[in-house]
Amino acid sequence: MPTRTLLRWAESLAATARTGLGFSQSLYERERFEEILRVAADIRVAASKTPQSLEDAGGLVEEWLSDVGEGVSGYVTPKVAVGAVVGNDRGELLLIRRADSGAWLYPTGWCDVGYSASEIAVKEVREETGIEVEPVRLIAVLDGLRLGFTRIPLYSLVFHCRAVGGTLTPHPLECTDVGWFGGDNLPSPLVGYERWGEHAFAAIRGEQRDVLYDRVREPLWREPAN
Repeated sequence: MPTRTLLRWAESLAATARTGLGFSQSLYERERFEEILRVAADIRVAASKTPQSLEDAGGLVEEWLSDVGEGVSGYVTPKVAVGAVVGNDRGELLLIRRADSGAWLYPTGWCDVGYSASEIAVKEVREETGIEVEPVRLIAVLDGLRLGFTRIPLYSLVFHCRAVGGTLTPHPLECTDVGWFGGDNLPSPLVGYERWGEHAFAAIRGEQRDVLYDRVREPLWREPAN
């Protein structure tokens, strides 16, 4: 069974249970939801790249329970991040080597309260690379868990941005390297490039394309066979 599928099952079960706990006051129902959390934790641990003892799943259950809210605030939804595909006058793409994984990707970060999505793009690029940018348009909405970007539920809003100034300066904690790359000299490993790469360079070339998004599965829940 693919790890990505197991993670999807675990996170979906956990989200359903935590949302149920946020809306239910029935002791019987809350016991059932907590049992679902324990099953989800077992699946999550089993799907780990370095499987732990299933006894360790109890800590994951406690972590999930500590995040349970009440009512609307307890409705569990995917987190939201913003990514920035930044191009320069030479048609090159701005990439960072992430300190947490060692993989290359376009600048990206969580959405902070008080900023619009496009403002997050500007802020993250400046913080991670030292480059000043101007957002041009939204070019992609991607499911990070489905594409393997992350191991938690995450939607990424990707903006095409134009570089307008600044000097390449990698963030001392978040990045180990940063640079401009053409399509024929891309670094490795480059996360998810087969999904977003061609679309990104098309935007940098000035081509107007529809927003890229993950295709609808049929049926909706189960993973496609291929």
